[in-house]
Amino acid sequence: MIDLTPPRSSLDAIEIASRDEIAALQLTRLKATLHHAYAHVPHYRRAFDAQGVHPDDCRTLADLANFPFTGKADLRDNYPFGLFAVPREQVARIHASSGTTGKPTVVGYTKQDVDMWADVMARSIRASGGRAGMVCHVAYGYGLFTGGLGAHYGAERLGCTVVPISGGMTERQVTLIADFKPDVIMVTPSYMLAVLDEFRKRGMDPRATSLKVGIFGAEPWTNAMRLEIEQAFDMHAVDIYGLSEVIGPGVACECVETKDGLHIWEDHFYPEIIDPDTGAVLADGELGELVFTSLTKEAMPVIRYRTRDLTRLLPGTARSMRRMEKVTGRSDDMMIVRGVNVFPTQIEEMLLEIETLSAHYQIVLTREGRMDEMEVRVEGRREADDSVGEAGRLLSLRIKETIGISARVSVLPPDGIERSQGKARRIVDLRTAKT
Repeated sequence: MIDLTPPRSSLDAIEIASRDEIAALQLTRLKATLHHAYAHVPHYRRAFDAQGVHPDDCRTLADLANFPFTGKADLRDNYPFGLFAVPREQVARIHASSGTTGKPTVVGYTKQDVDMWADVMARSIRASGGRAGMVCHVAYGYGLFTGGLGAHYGAERLGCTVVPISGGMTERQVTLIADFKPDVIMVTPSYMLAVLDEFRKRGMDPRATSLKVGIFGAEPWTNAMRLEIEQAFDMHAVDIYGLSEVIGPGVACECVETKDGLHIWEDHFYPEIIDPDTGAVLADGELGELVFTSLTKEAMPVIRYRTRDLTRLLPGTARSMRRMEKVTGRSDDMMIVRGVNVFPTQIEEMLLEIETLSAHYQIVLTREGRMDEMEVRVEGRREADDSVGEAGRLLSLRIKETIGISARVSVLPPDGIERSQGKARRIVDLRTAKT
């Protein structure tokens, strides 16, 4: 892999500012955001009043802990435009979640918000190794999902040539990668594995492509999967983080020179880590739930939004801004199996240590009487021999030794697990509410 470290002269001044300078800017912007939300969003006025706090009570960054949280339910309760802080006529863009589990969550952007989003995405792509003039293949979905357009605007802002293919059409993805010779690909890591499968089906060497860096997000993924992708394509695999409620992709991103956690663009997004059960703010370095407050959003400021993502805050390295550790899972995706907390990433780490098993897997939960049962369905690699059965037994043993529960492992043939064109569906919970 080639060295893609960006020249220090190309960085925004705030990326390498002192912590005191960053904190001073954050406090100024935080005060303005709290006043903006209180004055223009009835939900926040009611929530602040109910908690007995006023924007004037925020005199230090630590005072933010006295303000109420915002959750996904608040967005659904104010559907569609109840959390907008500007008249609808000033909203330049609307995005929304799929709404598969209820009302969709709707977010709005002014023109200034869209420009800020493009800026932080351009910063993220540059931190990942992208440069002006490179060809950027965007395979995130376009539309109401924020991934495709967020990546698109950021790549254009940086000065890249954008190939807006969107998700799906895997055969065409591979054809265009071969023909257009992109330097950068932006896609979910699980779908990149589907692209890898298509290369191998065609007998094409993925290491011979022009790709230099893949920027992967929208779902938790492990360092084991990073190694899998990097070795398969001979390119850098970099993690990007975001969520539509805060802005979309581009809230934080790894730096290609270190790949040691995602630097949060703290001039626009203020992070906290809380105990997911009590809501208490935890010190940097402690594992907990990630919470964000927007600092520069006009159309829809968010105050202490609970992401449900589990991580920890760490000091900056390649940049002055703090890092967040790779997300280990979500507090609402955590499986409780026979009283034991289990995350999909734990299973992924273990199966990728076994050479004959692929990275395609699914966890199926059922209940027999009062007893939870867990089945891990995983594919054997195409080049694997008859030893895949032994690999399944080894994975089952490792799950028992590491997590402490018994799991049935079913090793399926290649393509035995349905491919996702976006976020992978890792958990299939078939348990009923009966005990």
